Amino acid sequence: MGVAYSVGEVDHLYTFFVQWSPDIYNKDKKKRCKSCNNVRKKRHNAYLVDKEVNGINRAFRKTVSKPKAAKKWEIITVKDSKRRLSLCSSVESEVDDSEYQEDDFPVLSHESQLLDEYHLQKLVTHLPPRTQGYQWQLAYSTVINGSSLKTLYRNMANLDSPVLLVIKDMHKKVFGAFCSDPFRVSKYCYGTGETFLFSFNPDFQLYRWSGENSYFVSGNLESLQIGGGGGGFALWLDADLYHGASFSCPTFHNAPLSTHEDFIVQDVEVWTMQN
Repeated sequence: MGVAYSVGEVDHLYTFFVQWSPDIYNKDKKKRCKSCNNVRKKRHNAYLVDKEVNGINRAFRKTVSKPKAAKKWEIITVKDSKRRLSLCSSVESEVDDSEYQEDDFPVLSHESQLLDEYHLQKLVTHLPPRTQGYQWQLAYSTVINGSSLKTLYRNMANLDSPVLLVIKDMHKKVFGAFCSDPFRVSKYCYGTGETFLFSFNPDFQLYRWSGENSYFVSGNLESLQIGGGGGGFALWLDADLYHGASFSCPTFHNAPLSTHEDFIVQDVEVWTMQN
């Protein structure tokens, strides 16, 4: 439908459109009877103005976007919120094994006695981004340093980087843990949600933080413990790094890492990722 305008409004709008599009509105300027010309001019102006305004209205309606759908809000607990924030730097950074590239293969400062190419390929795709691109430094090895938890702590006294603990037991099973902080004697638990457990028995298994508790790592001169809260540790080593144990625990909701809950250690390596 057209829009009704007064004569004054028509003249004003027509003047505006003439200045805006002179090629359209200045056509066919013929001499006519002054009175007839004024009447026709006003009618023609009203038609053009009505047509132009309707065109503008149609264009305006097309540019108006539909209102966005209301956002859906989810109510979560504080525990879930902390878990999601801590996992964002690790879980979101994981890449599928099919996307593995040779350039991502880590460079080791020493030859590992426990990790072969298959182990390294599986592990490197699950490490957080802050470890990528750094050479793996051998911080501790029972083959080189002997079997002593005190020596393990001492070798990490000046470290400020995550570490990878690798264990081989007498049944030739390889398993361990990635820890966000180097091992140290501490009265309280330490670490973050980046910490995870792994095992090759023989298939690769990964156990990330469940969010149920924050018993990541704790250590004293008698033992090193990873995970806990359910009456047993996910991984436990004694002061001589000879006896070990692994149980299911709430921290990681893991299965025992070895084929036996109590095991005898054959060798231990601890790797760090830093310059």
